[in-house]
Amino acid sequence: MRKFKIKYCFLLLILGFLSCNSTQESAETKEIEQEGTSSFNNVEISEASVKEKISILASDSLQGRATGSSGENMAASYIEANFRKNNIQPYFETFRDTFQVDTVTGYNIVGYLEGTDPVLKNEFILLGAHYDHIGTAKQVGNDTIANGANDDASGTVAVMEIANQLASLKNHKRSVIFALFSGEELGLKGSAHLASRLKQEELDLYVMFNFEMIGVPMKDKSYLAYLTGYEKSNLAEKFNSYSDEEVLGFLPQAKNYNLFMRSDNFSFFKEFNVPAQTLSTFDFTNYEYYHHVSDDASQLDYAHMSNLIEAVLPGIEQMLNSSEREIKLND
Repeated sequence: MRKFKIKYCFLLLILGFLSCNSTQESAETKEIEQEGTSSFNNVEISEASVKEKISILASDSLQGRATGSSGENMAASYIEANFRKNNIQPYFETFRDTFQVDTVTGYNIVGYLEGTDPVLKNEFILLGAHYDHIGTAKQVGNDTIANGANDDASGTVAVMEIANQLASLKNHKRSVIFALFSGEELGLKGSAHLASRLKQEELDLYVMFNFEMIGVPMKDKSYLAYLTGYEKSNLAEKFNSYSDEEVLGFLPQAKNYNLFMRSDNFSFFKEFNVPAQTLSTFDFTNYEYYHHVSDDASQLDYAHMSNLIEAVLPGIEQMLNSSEREIKLND
């Protein structure tokens, strides 16, 4: 009997070990599956919400949002109020990052959500767009106000909507900065100021992802938006893999016109030498109102904008949560 008991006990130990191992593998498999599933798969961005925000930022009452103008100040206050409403914190003491261009005072609006991981929260993703415009343009009829709906109220609203979604989940490991820039139309002045300030503070910037003129869809493209400086990093490749669809692609005109150096992403590339690129859908054929008084809210495609914002959320979420820095500059 003693020999049988020993064998029986040994069998129980083996079965227990296999059961524990199976349970561990099951838990690990479940964790892997959860990591590959986006929290935003069923999120719908309201067309009405996007249209409302664009209509406010591009209204005649804001007089074209020229840097330092009262209209731009109204836009800044509107963005700040939206951040407060959604429990987004100011990155600095206040939301306003003040800079000077000659006699003009501009304000970047800088919000912040801290990451949840004790280590990764010290790394940052920065999502940006410029909220200033040119004020006035060549008169058409009785209209001289260049409302800047596509350029770049569209990108500004995308950042606001993404910020609201991330704030509602509060489960991203890395920290995220939401920067709405002034002074872009004066030569990237606001972003240059903020990039320099953050560099001096030794911010650990992983990726800067910028939104510029996304108000109308491109024509005859397999992807939703193009990425400036496409060949400079693996951002598009990784982002599409994260999103499980072709969100970002290459537009030859973007390279021909060197758009990589013509938006606020470039300020962060210069200061930090990290992937810093701009997403856009303006393809030089699909929108004729660049710096024009007819760049109005009525010209934009809100179904397209809502769809695009929804499409970028899973990729942004994975950038914030990946255990390693998978997005890198190309050699």
